[in-house]
Amino acid sequence: MPEAVPSSRTFLHVDMDAFYAAIEQRDHPEYRGHPLVVGAPRDQRGVVATASYEARVFGIHSAMPSREAARLCPRAIFVPPDMPRYEMVSAQIFAIFGRYTPYVEGLSIDEAFLDVTGSQRLYGSGEQIARRIKADIRTELALTCSVGVAPNKFLAKLGSEYGKPDGLTVLPCDRKGIVAFLRPLPVTRLWGVGKVARQAFDRAALYTIGDVQDAPLALLQSIVGPHAAAHLRALAFGEDPREIELDVREKTISREHTFLHDERSRTVLENTLFELVEDVARRLRADGRLAAGGRLKVRWKDFETFTRSRPFPRPTRLEEDVQALAQALFRDVAIEQPVRLIGFGVTGLAERERERQLDLFELPVEIRTKKEKLDQTVDRIRKEHGPAAIRRARNLPPRKKKS
Repeated sequence: MPEAVPSSRTFLHVDMDAFYAAIEQRDHPEYRGHPLVVGAPRDQRGVVATASYEARVFGIHSAMPSREAARLCPRAIFVPPDMPRYEMVSAQIFAIFGRYTPYVEGLSIDEAFLDVTGSQRLYGSGEQIARRIKADIRTELALTCSVGVAPNKFLAKLGSEYGKPDGLTVLPCDRKGIVAFLRPLPVTRLWGVGKVARQAFDRAALYTIGDVQDAPLALLQSIVGPHAAAHLRALAFGEDPREIELDVREKTISREHTFLHDERSRTVLENTLFELVEDVARRLRADGRLAAGGRLKVRWKDFETFTRSRPFPRPTRLEEDVQALAQALFRDVAIEQPVRLIGFGVTGLAERERERQLDLFELPVEIRTKKEKLDQTVDRIRKEHGPAAIRRARNLPPRKKKS
């Protein structure tokens, strides 16, 4: 039977507690002690971004429709997200992480892995560093976080989830202790076991991580396939060789819009898509990378979701290229029923373009550079004077003349 391999490494997983809601309650004393929902208004379409712990006792959770959250807790307070403020607080939190180690892998605005192996001579054990980080965040920012301390990333993540909110869990480092800790946990705590995989494990009567530890490898392979079986079996024994990734950046940039009422008007849909693409292109320019392709998303009234993707003729961050691709994808969509949601994103982000043969009909490099500078000028004007200070004209396809 495989056993976990002991490690001399020390990882932390730090996860802020109900981050958006906690900031709102910190900055608005009248919200404290009350069920608070950050997300779409209670009477509109849209979902919960996060909920305070007072709201969670009613069964409210992230990604739940706001109307459902209002039904579960009619007295809940609903507030819209304030992303610039949350991002500013996130930067302060990551600055605290940076005091203790340069090896920080941000997973999201409010969550990160830290490798503190080399920091222990200066700041003490992993547990002591975790306590110092928790104290700094509480003292300087009046917020709480939960931290897992463990010999690898998988176990550290389990630890941070174990004692929420305001928790600190130190997992064992010896193989026997790790296996014993994991045994009673549900199989869904293994990365990669979602709803569908869990149903397959249920049919095989494998309900806990201990069941996976005891199961023959052949049985696991019959459930999830050879590659996934090996991966899940390693996790079940606490094995995770992954290192901290220091340059974790978005692999896609996207925006979506959910309509208050189902929308049939193609003109309204095109205008909405145009504005979404404007924002995606702006963020792509700010990111500094090139996009290899674009992806359109349409969700119908019946919640069925339609997606279409297409590569750009060449990697780009020019707004006219991104708009042209979005329009081309949308022209192929027949509006056969009302639309609930529309979205667009760019994919395949890369620092530079791979070498290739030039197309005879491509824009010269000089013209593309001038267009990029124009896009950047538009960004600066909008940043200084507001999004409506300057608008681009839409390049609509020519209408067919009536015969």
